[in-house]
Amino acid sequence: MADITDLQEPTLRGLFLPALDRFTSRPAVTFDGRTWSYAEIVGDANRLAHALAAAGIAAGTPVALVMGSCAEYVVADQALVRCGGAKVPVNSQLAAGEIAFILRDSGAQVAIVDDAALDIVVAADAPALREIIVIGHPRAGARSWEVTLAPHSSDAPPQVEIRGSDVALIAYTGGTTGRQKGVMHSQRGLRDNLLAHVIEIGLLDDERLLLNSPLPHSAGYLLQAGMLKGAHHFLDSRYDPGAVLDRIERDRITFLFLVPTMIYRLLDTADGRQVDLSSLRTILYGAAPITIDRLRQGLHRFGPVFMQLYGQTEAPNFLTRLTREDHDPDRPERLTSCGRPAAMVTIAILDAEGRPVPDGRPGEVCARAPYVMAGYLGLPDKTSQTLAGGWLHTGDIGTLDADGYLHLLDRKNDMIISGGMNVYSAEVENVLQHVPGIVQVAVVGQPHPDWGEAVVAFVVPGPRGFDEAAAIAACKTDLAPYKRPKSYRRIDSLPVTAVGKIDKKALRTVGA
Repeated sequence: MADITDLQEPTLRGLFLPALDRFTSRPAVTFDGRTWSYAEIVGDANRLAHALAAAGIAAGTPVALVMGSCAEYVVADQALVRCGGAKVPVNSQLAAGEIAFILRDSGAQVAIVDDAALDIVVAADAPALREIIVIGHPRAGARSWEVTLAPHSSDAPPQVEIRGSDVALIAYTGGTTGRQKGVMHSQRGLRDNLLAHVIEIGLLDDERLLLNSPLPHSAGYLLQAGMLKGAHHFLDSRYDPGAVLDRIERDRITFLFLVPTMIYRLLDTADGRQVDLSSLRTILYGAAPITIDRLRQGLHRFGPVFMQLYGQTEAPNFLTRLTREDHDPDRPERLTSCGRPAAMVTIAILDAEGRPVPDGRPGEVCARAPYVMAGYLGLPDKTSQTLAGGWLHTGDIGTLDADGYLHLLDRKNDMIISGGMNVYSAEVENVLQHVPGIVQVAVVGQPHPDWGEAVVAFVVPGPRGFDEAAAIAACKTDLAPYKRPKSYRRIDSLPVTAVGKIDKKALRTVGA
């Protein structure tokens, strides 16, 4: 139960404790054939929060969650809400080197991991890491989840002091320099961000959310927002469009979160099938461009349930939104936009000097919101650059039309979005540049009918050529699967602009 002191600071604890107290008898999470009530989630979260507090985790102390989607992720998430630790969400599908970097850079003192990630975390050589808690089979160097929770009370969370300015989240994103950046969010900022989720989506008290995307990414915010409304969350560790259709009908799902590639698969699978979709109220999508034809097909098959979001790790999910009402097949200019600013958000299109440009003219998309990041961990210069002038400089190029709808044109930082996942070209280039026989390399995204964009590497080979198998092996070692090039194109020289920079815009058109 929330204490009055929990409500005096703008924190996640002050937001969640009274909210979840209202829903104790409701189902909270269904995963792998079992359903947990809100009372069970809260009880285990209190136990884990006490264990973390006993291990020295206080407000702002980094704790890494290295696991796929599961009920234990939800428990760990809520435990950090209760003890004030700073969540460091890590997708266990990342390459070992990427996971190790995040653990070291974040200074995580405790890691909660699933069985599949345990060996990677143990071998990460992260100097600040003092304890590893494993969900699954304990091995040397780790304590089991059950043993960790067993001695602690479930009646109430530990009494701790948490302030609105304390760091609540360190989420990692790639960068054009090739180094992943830890994006820090405060307790106050995350609280406001989750309230924006509830407002913008229009979540109701009877929502039944099906989440197929990894919880360390955007789906995790959606789950937190749903919990504030007492929703029932169905978690699947993999995406099977046939199973999604079955679950919509069987479990009366009201809400889906999909990237366009997943929507395409769902449409193809639904074609010709008789399935009751009447419960579905929302298909929220984002993270990649979607074709107008496929969107029209979706509106015809599923009805007026589509909603688009645009955001980034520095301002999660909701900078703009294209509402259900905006998805009008007779207004194609609206369907090519990513909507208007969300609640509490101001959007401006600025030139290189930070001055607003006229409507319809391109410039950098910049935003102000109470849930913009506090900064990049250990990168003060990059923080100052990104937050210059009191604006979040997104690195995206876009326009605002006369009605305030945002249209994205390009990505200033050459980010590639493949299957809804962000791929930063410099990260891939940094790996390939060390492959023998590669003199020069540039990585771009090219249009792909299913993935939105495919990662393509343009290689200038040495006199004896380069070994493509070695390049593939290097990427397999150092990069997550979605970041690895889908094809390698040999080229005599890379095109350059008038000022001598590699012309990636030109490369995107080569053979596309």
